[in-house]
Amino acid sequence: MTHSLLSLNEKDRSKMPLEYSTEEGDLRIVGFWIFLAAELVLFGTLFGTYLVLQSHTAGGPTAKDLFEIGPVMAETIVLLVSSFTCGLSTIELRRHNKKGLIGWLIVTILLGLVFVGLEVNEFYTYAVHEGAPLSRSAFLSGFFVLLGTHGCHVSLGIVWIIGILLQLARRGITPVTARKAFMVGLYWHFLDVVWIFIFTAVYLTGLVI
Repeated sequence: MTHSLLSLNEKDRSKMPLEYSTEEGDLRIVGFWIFLAAELVLFGTLFGTYLVLQSHTAGGPTAKDLFEIGPVMAETIVLLVSSFTCGLSTIELRRHNKKGLIGWLIVTILLGLVFVGLEVNEFYTYAVHEGAPLSRSAFLSGFFVLLGTHGCHVSLGIVWIIGILLQLARRGITPVTARKAFMVGLYWHFLDVVWIFIFTAVYLTGLVI
C-alpha cells in the first residue's frame, strides 16, 4: 500500500484527500505510523512493568484500596468523547471546512484539558490524601509512571493541536496543514486506544483482584 501511494501520478493524487496530495505528505504520514509503532512498544513495556509490579505493594495501599469507579469512568467518558470530536474534525477537514475543523479541534482541546485536570486531581488525591505517593511501593511506581506517561502524551497532544490551530488560522487548509491535522488526529486516537487498555488492565483489574 505504501509503495502504491508513493508511485501515484499527479492526476491520481488530485482525487485523494488533501494530506495525501503530495509525495512529501505520503512519506511524512508513513513515518508517523512508524513513530506510533514505537510508541506502542513504549506503552507495551510500561504495561508489562506495571502488571509485574501490581502485587508488590510493600504493605501499602493496594489498587482495590485506592481505585474508585466513578472518577475513572468520568476520565474515560471525557477522553472517548474527545476522540469522537477529533473524528468530527477530520470529517470537516475532508470537507475543506476551515471553521468546522477549527471548531471541533477546540472542543477536543477543552475535553483534553478536562481529562488532564481529572488525572492531576486523581494523582493529588492518592499522593496527599491517601498517603500513596510514587515512592511508597513498586506497585505505585508502576502505576504513576504508566499513567503519568499517558497524561504527558495527552498534554503534548493539546499543545500540538494549539500549534496546528494557529497555522490553520493563518494559512487555512493547505496540503501541509491538512497533513498536520490528520496526523494529530491519528495521535489522539492512539492515546484513546491506550487509555482503553489502561482502563481495563489497570483500573478494572485492580478493582476485581
